[in-house]
Amino acid sequence: MKIAVCLLSGGLDSATTLAVARRDGFACHALSFDYGQRHRIELAAAARVARSLGATDHKTAVIDLRLFGGSALTSDIDVPKDRPAAEMSHGIPVTYVPARNTIFLSFALAWAEVLGSSDIYIGVNAVDYSGYPDCRPDYIEAFERMANLATKAGVEGAQRLSIHTPLIDLSKAEIIRAGLALGVDYSLTHSCYDPDPEGRACGHCDSCQLRLAGFAAAGSKDPVVYRP
Repeated sequence: MKIAVCLLSGGLDSATTLAVARRDGFACHALSFDYGQRHRIELAAAARVARSLGATDHKTAVIDLRLFGGSALTSDIDVPKDRPAAEMSHGIPVTYVPARNTIFLSFALAWAEVLGSSDIYIGVNAVDYSGYPDCRPDYIEAFERMANLATKAGVEGAQRLSIHTPLIDLSKAEIIRAGLALGVDYSLTHSCYDPDPEGRACGHCDSCQLRLAGFAAAGSKDPVVYRP
């Protein structure tokens, strides 16, 4: 089988992306990150998803982005709650982690080169993307161009890296429908930015609101537990 490195946060989008990569015939090497995020419980979800979807391997890289802070996910900044959809679709929110996808994709690129893989899968989305600049198609295209200039395998012509973004043009409802059709068990996933100590989702942060709206639009019930 062909080999792909699949970024896996444990959330809805990354779980669906892993299922798509498996459908596409890849042996999937899942890569997660313990980066000091306040919702670190997502790493347990990533492990569950990797097992459920038959990942060939699953590694977790440890990097502490709390060293820099600058985000509600890595420093003592309140996570925004109950923002209207119009507000979520404009501007860059405080939950943006500076350069996060660039860091994650760089790790994925290194692992792909070691594995002899030409394929990386990432679950970025340019529709319901909460304003993150590193989820846009032009960013992904630019990183792919850079990646093919940055490795020994690329320079020697042994490897032409492709970054796959199968969800980039889909609505959250379309992503959920696609995942359900591929057998994704969304009860294993975690999306909330501000869960309680028991791991229950808040239901009010941007990520929870987008997720709940997506399930409603897909005509399905979100199976994760939300706190009262």
